Amino acid sequence: MQQEIVQTEPAGRLIEGGHTYESITHKIGSVVLSYKHPRAWYIVTAIAAVGVFTLITSIAWLLLRGVGIWGINQPVGWGFAIINFVWWIGIGHAGTLISAILLLLRQQWRTSINRFAEAMTIFAVMCAGMFPLLHVGRPWVAYWLLPIPNWTGAWPQFRSPLIWDVFAVTTYFTVSLLFWFTGLIPDFATLRDRAKKRIAQVIFGVLAMGWRNSAKHWHRYDAAYLLLAGLSTPLVVSVHSIVSLDFAVSLIPGWHTTIFPPYFVAGAIYSGFAMVLTLVIPIRAWYKMQDFLTMKHLDWMAKIMLATGLIVFYGYIMEMFTAFYSANQYEQYLVANRFFGPYAPYFWALLICNGLIPQVLWSPKVRQNVVLLFIIALIVNVGMWLERFVIVVTSLHRDFLPSSWGMYYPTVWDWGLYLGTIGFFTFMMFLFVRFVPMISIFEMRDLLHQTDRHHPAAATAAATPVAHTEVTP
Repeated sequence: MQQEIVQTEPAGRLIEGGHTYESITHKIGSVVLSYKHPRAWYIVTAIAAVGVFTLITSIAWLLLRGVGIWGINQPVGWGFAIINFVWWIGIGHAGTLISAILLLLRQQWRTSINRFAEAMTIFAVMCAGMFPLLHVGRPWVAYWLLPIPNWTGAWPQFRSPLIWDVFAVTTYFTVSLLFWFTGLIPDFATLRDRAKKRIAQVIFGVLAMGWRNSAKHWHRYDAAYLLLAGLSTPLVVSVHSIVSLDFAVSLIPGWHTTIFPPYFVAGAIYSGFAMVLTLVIPIRAWYKMQDFLTMKHLDWMAKIMLATGLIVFYGYIMEMFTAFYSANQYEQYLVANRFFGPYAPYFWALLICNGLIPQVLWSPKVRQNVVLLFIIALIVNVGMWLERFVIVVTSLHRDFLPSSWGMYYPTVWDWGLYLGTIGFFTFMMFLFVRFVPMISIFEMRDLLHQTDRHHPAAATAAATPVAHTEVTP
């Protein structure tokens, strides 16, 4: 009787370098437990700290002087605050997709990047939540947005998209935080047992919540992790759909369209994967994590970015088509204004960044070139921010009446708040890399176990470390 083993994607390709269980634990855990870090970590963290100081200064001046320090005016009542809110929410979507949906689909390649992407989601949502809170003008009474009894008797207007955002973002942040922390518990226990200093043992011991690696603990962990993954999956679609309805429920030309929810969700995943690549590529090089974050991972992320980019570009075409097919003169003028109006350079730039340049990802040689992949990811991040700028500003700056037309020019405080959130995001991500395992230790060990089970020869190879080399075309 002949036994046939069918395996379309060998798991062994996801871990290079001939690792053992101990070497995986040591290499990932030593980043947290060691006090020696690459010089680039200190340089980037210092620059990010300057961004955090800029953010604090911008917020303090805003609370002191009011939203008049921004460039918002009539008719452009929405400016950088909403643009950046949508941009940051979109960046967080890749984390939920990688962690939850790919887990439910049993995609093993998510193992090396899920922890990183989950942290990115948490910090991106924190950045996004600042903007609507500050944009209301009186953030100290923002609790009125919550359906709780208060002395004013003011209850939320549930037909307002602002209320929808409150529920969507808080739910998204809460579930993502629980999902991230739950996945960290076994690794916290590993760090607790390997830590040499007493303070580290206490901190990681508290965070491990009494984990003892028992079968009962694993059973409860698997149930909780799968449940949270199931809860997180609809959030990928619902959160950015609700954000898109901030625009779609209005009657403003350029916003009043039913394509916005799927178009925004695809754009969110697009920008999210671009940000994951932007962060992963330098960090894997600085910490020499090419064994775990292999070229296969980068290749798959580039393919997903290409697929979602095509959906986004299709959305651009359909926006133009529906505007002219509607025979609505205001919708038609909006398209012409985007092509040839005062903000036309921004529109053409976003078409180039989001539609034209990413097409080079069809080439395997480009996807295997780390430098080119990093540059393309940066370009996509810029293009997705330009998309939000064009959607908000060009739809508002020329109203139905020419007498109410105007221009929007962001002030130094607009830029300060935006760049400050980038600094805060980067600062938090690099603190995460320093104090929390950037790659899941126990999942990588489980992946190695599956490798040994499906490929008996790999068990012998794992005992002999092999030097890892990466050739960048």
